[in-house]
Amino acid sequence: MCAKKVHPKIFRIKGIENWDSKGFYEKNFSQYLEEDFKIREFLENKIDRLALEKIEIERSPGKINLIIHTPRPGLIIGRGGEEVERLKEEIEKKILKEKRELKIEIREVKNPWTSATLVAKWMASQIEKRVPYRRVLKQALNRITLQKGVEGARVQVAGRLDGVEIARKEWIQKGRLPRQTLRAEIDYGQANAYCTYGVVGVKVWIYKGEKFD
Repeated sequence: MCAKKVHPKIFRIKGIENWDSKGFYEKNFSQYLEEDFKIREFLENKIDRLALEKIEIERSPGKINLIIHTPRPGLIIGRGGEEVERLKEEIEKKILKEKRELKIEIREVKNPWTSATLVAKWMASQIEKRVPYRRVLKQALNRITLQKGVEGARVQVAGRLDGVEIARKEWIQKGRLPRQTLRAEIDYGQANAYCTYGVVGVKVWIYKGEKFD
């Protein structure tokens, strides 16, 4: 029962997964942690949610490297790199308390349908557009399981589905999903759909086979 409440990525940290923030944090740990939180919050508000998978932060003395994973790199880079430079200037001006070298690196997500976070965000956007949630569940699961390298998946929605008075949870699964196996490479993502009748939570698990590295 306990394992169901543990985030699938945290469950596998230092096994087959790693932290999204890493590097030199020994000095001024609380300040750097606050900066990381504000950087993520700023970028999530500035970038369209369907164009942002995750943000990695790497710190070394006097330097910060931001790695933005996105299926639409052109949207973030802008014409001639204008958008990236604007983001960089705003972060340096509004968030960073000390003068440090800031670098922003854009990495393309080749296939959004193998990313649990991007699938969850897509599902949330469809539910906000009032598409029936059962259709959204089936469409998402079918598209995920058609992708090369995917061995199983589960999609779930929870809340006041279709505006009913009592909140409930519904999910569907296809293929294998060994959540208790530590070497199983399971991508997990979640998102919220903000509807007129309340918030609907979306969760996605994608199993890509076992990893022995």
